[in-house]
Amino acid sequence: MLAVLALGVSGVAAAFAIPAIAAQMSASGTVTIKVTATEFRFAFSKRSVSAGTTVIFKVTNKGKLTHDFKIFGKKTPLLQPGKTATVKVVFKKKGRYGYLCTVLGHAKLGMKGTFGVGVKPPPTTSTRTTTTGTTTTPPPTSCANPSSSVTVGMFEYRFDLSQTSVPAGCVQFVITNHGLETHNFDLTGVKQGAILAPNGTETWAVQLAAGSKLYQCDVPFHAERGMIGTLTIT
Repeated sequence: MLAVLALGVSGVAAAFAIPAIAAQMSASGTVTIKVTATEFRFAFSKRSVSAGTTVIFKVTNKGKLTHDFKIFGKKTPLLQPGKTATVKVVFKKKGRYGYLCTVLGHAKLGMKGTFGVGVKPPPTTSTRTTTTGTTTTPPPTSCANPSSSVTVGMFEYRFDLSQTSVPAGCVQFVITNHGLETHNFDLTGVKQGAILAPNGTETWAVQLAAGSKLYQCDVPFHAERGMIGTLTIT
């Protein structure tokens, strides 16, 4: 009789234990994390979760180029500007998990990082130059009242400049994308122009000292295909 009673008690205990274990296993539940892709970075609504969490990464491309998002061996399709896709990942173990855009060259430009599971993720880093120690940020180069102007046309895959030699001083650049792809005009070390969609345009002026300045398009592989050159400042 005692044996039967003990068996009954242990059975009741087991009946209570099973839901408790199940509840513990599903305590972390499912969360949706918004991921925004732009040139050339990812922005997260949340960069860490507890172990055991199922994460649905909702990835939206708000850039002007095609991007994707890969983490834990899973990847979205290539996303055109304005498009959204989701990736579902179950993170069972603590750790730091790398993510990146797999479009060739994009990770190198900054589209990569670490997602934390049960641990604090490392801080995000910027590719922009900052002031640290004895290193100083160069003075602003923007200027008003330009003394000369350069018209820059962008095509696949070349630049057309109205002139490739200008006098030192305040120089204005009027930049237009006449191509079918996105491009930008980066006057290396001076001014990085915006990435422009087809028919896009921008104008800016910078102070230039005598010498020579390299210019290029920063969109991956465009410089290698010919979108690079040198401006002479006399």
